[in-house]
Amino acid sequence: MQEKRPKQVPPARTPRGDLITVPSEYWDELQNKTLDKLCRDSMASLHPPQGLRIPFLQGDLLIDIQHRSIYRIKGEHREAVEQPLLELIALVYLLNVTPAPLSQDMVGPNDLKDAHFFQGPHALKMLPVLERYGRDLEGFKRAAKNLNGEPLDLADAAYRLAPFPKIPLYYLLWEGDEEFAPHLSILFDRSIERHLSADAIWGLVNLVSTALLMSG
Repeated sequence: MQEKRPKQVPPARTPRGDLITVPSEYWDELQNKTLDKLCRDSMASLHPPQGLRIPFLQGDLLIDIQHRSIYRIKGEHREAVEQPLLELIALVYLLNVTPAPLSQDMVGPNDLKDAHFFQGPHALKMLPVLERYGRDLEGFKRAAKNLNGEPLDLADAAYRLAPFPKIPLYYLLWEGDEEFAPHLSILFDRSIERHLSADAIWGLVNLVSTALLMSG
């Protein structure tokens, strides 16, 4: 399989401004998982000799457990993932995903049990998306479609994005005009709390919002 260099992505930082790193213990824990069960719970597939393949937005991720590496797969090409945040969130998903199915109950961050977390420095990454697409509805649609977003009959434009099989994110955009400021909402399936902690949800939204900005 041919390898190529990935498109450069700005380095992600914690709300305190520290560069995000991936604890080696996460890979240790993943190596001790039963892969068949992990695939059932996460909706990943086995990728011999020792790895997993899992859908992520418009492509797949190859989780090479043996060599502790992650690759993006697009057709016959693969590229090394050099985003610590993506590596971190992918591992967190695999280590914490449960057998729980989607609830089909769409909720906002204020409806989650840890709603208080998403305040101040932990606010979800919405403002850059709003600034970029708040008066460019067609640009937002193109960006979402580039990420395999599924259009929804909500707001002025809305899409269901699938960073992981059990973790859909819903982006709803109301376009601004001379009278009204643009508005963006990000919603979740309520089951997200069964799989991810609040800080992991924050990181996942950071990833998806950054992908939208780079896809427009």
